[in-house]
Amino acid sequence: MTAELLPKSETQPHGLLASPWHTVFVLIVVALNALRAAIFAAHSRSGLGPDRPVMYLRTALFELLVLAIVVVGVRLRGVSLQAIFGQRWRSLGQATADLGVGIALWFVALVVVSTLSSHGGPPDQSIGFLLPHTALEMALWVLLSMIAGVCEEAVFRGYLLRQFATLTNSAPVGILVSSIAFGAAHLYQDWSRAVVIALSAILFGVAAQWRGTPRPGMFAHALQDAIAPLLLKLVRH
Repeated sequence: MTAELLPKSETQPHGLLASPWHTVFVLIVVALNALRAAIFAAHSRSGLGPDRPVMYLRTALFELLVLAIVVVGVRLRGVSLQAIFGQRWRSLGQATADLGVGIALWFVALVVVSTLSSHGGPPDQSIGFLLPHTALEMALWVLLSMIAGVCEEAVFRGYLLRQFATLTNSAPVGILVSSIAFGAAHLYQDWSRAVVIALSAILFGVAAQWRGTPRPGMFAHALQDAIAPLLLKLVRH
């Protein structure tokens, strides 16, 4: 499968969405944030990190910042933002279809992640410090989940996937490389969970490639993150 098989539309450019140097810059910013997250995670596990509400708000602001950097690079290239978000919905049926695919994607990803994670240690060992404990923290967690769902899918599946697919003239390579980058960005959770996250990201990449938009992944991503604390409680009991 070559880049010629990427979904084409009046809004989908035939070339790069932004300068290759812009992509390098985005990857550097993502890598620096991964390093920052790893340092904060180590501090939080030892009880020295910031309060969870502060951590959630910082993370949300950074997610928005990375998306803003991507948007600026795409617009400087003169490319429509529909290239990374997909075409606007023209009917309720289109929106419903993306939502339905998103729910199906969430379910499949949940099965895959649960199966792969069962071979590792308990989730609480790696991400327990992230989980909300109070009503305020839960509200902020849900808000962060929605922001992360939109921003991360737009950045990794809307932008990086297409950039790598165009640069390598291969859609599968674009899916694979963007998924590896996504997993690496979550190394602060520990390497085994990062591998699982990278593998599940391949599913999201395939869905984005198939639908020509990361919106189903946005629904699935936000839902997956938002209910993670509840699922972990169920597993714990």
